[in-house]
Amino acid sequence: MASNGFWVADSDMHVMEPADLWQRYMDPTWEHAAPVGLTEIERDMRVKVKNSVLLRMGSMRPRDRGRPWKTEQVPAFAHAEASNWDARSQVAAMDTEGLDSTVLFPSRGLFVLAIQSAEHIGPDGLEPELAAAIARAYNDWMTDFVRDCDAPGRVFGAAMLAPHDVGQAVDELARCAERGFKAAFLVPGLVDNKPWHHPRYDALWREAERLDLPVCFHGGGTTYLKPDFAFSEHLDKLMLWHAFNQPLGIMFVTTCFTAGGILERFPQLRVGLLEGNCSWAPFMLYRLDEHWEWTGKYEAPELRQAPSAYFLRNCFISCEADEAVARHYFEDYGDDNVVFSTDYPHADSKYPHATEAFLSLGFDPATQRKVLWDNYARLYKVPAPATPPGAGPGGPAQG
Repeated sequence: MASNGFWVADSDMHVMEPADLWQRYMDPTWEHAAPVGLTEIERDMRVKVKNSVLLRMGSMRPRDRGRPWKTEQVPAFAHAEASNWDARSQVAAMDTEGLDSTVLFPSRGLFVLAIQSAEHIGPDGLEPELAAAIARAYNDWMTDFVRDCDAPGRVFGAAMLAPHDVGQAVDELARCAERGFKAAFLVPGLVDNKPWHHPRYDALWREAERLDLPVCFHGGGTTYLKPDFAFSEHLDKLMLWHAFNQPLGIMFVTTCFTAGGILERFPQLRVGLLEGNCSWAPFMLYRLDEHWEWTGKYEAPELRQAPSAYFLRNCFISCEADEAVARHYFEDYGDDNVVFSTDYPHADSKYPHATEAFLSLGFDPATQRKVLWDNYARLYKVPAPATPPGAGPGGPAQG
């Protein structure tokens, strides 16, 4: 199941969760407050949580003016839609794209916790206990979904954590580690305006380091978290706000973990920076290093090395299938921490030709091998498939 003799892995393949996931999986204590997935528009990823619908809709226009889904995606996704995006269709999509392994991330689940804490904004916010229950329900569903994929050694889950209550997030991370999850994920926005390097989150980073599980950040659409990386109050078209949203969120997280000192305090912690491109990193890391040299002695005396050094030591960043300008990152920072994503089954995905598109960029074969497999295996601690590259899908190697 390889391309050009390489194993291929998707660092953050998406599922399309059923609309009634939380109604079926919420703890009875919170079933009256279960989020409800919406199904009103094409491949609807929105979810109603308390008084809010997320992701937030932007400016509306008549359908005949166009839509984000491409015509060729209708037959590409037909097999999955016909089976309501079930586990078997997920594995079929992997086979079609030629993927040997993946860690699964959500669609609706990228937004379901994207409301600030009730302790911060009042009744329209999420109660920490409710947020934790929403995360547990998703993780229980994902446990069943991975089981139903019936592809041991190929398909793994990323655990949803609710930062509204750090103590419960720590407990949930440990529970999911016991269930075989390969990572935890958070969105870049903040639930109470405290940045990720605030000490309140240290217990979570400490537990992830102890469990040897990476913490991954993955943005999504416009939500109610702050900062608003989409500038959605000012940019009213998908073409405009979406260009900002994903990369800026990842830049913010990068700043918190490197210059903010998290990776100095937790030197073994692995961080996944997903679906935000990698081409901006040479510029951003240059800026962070420059400012550390300028004011670091008195603003961040605890940092013992430049932000870029922490980034290269601890962080993994994803490359889009057609990101030709990733060559600038490879030229400046090498190819030891870049992973690959198909973005299946979202509107901007290149599925079922994502791997083909990446290989067509013409990067050095050694770089292709690292991006398509080696770095993924290091980020998630996933063993190599039992079958050699090109021999078809298989479980992990024994030994």
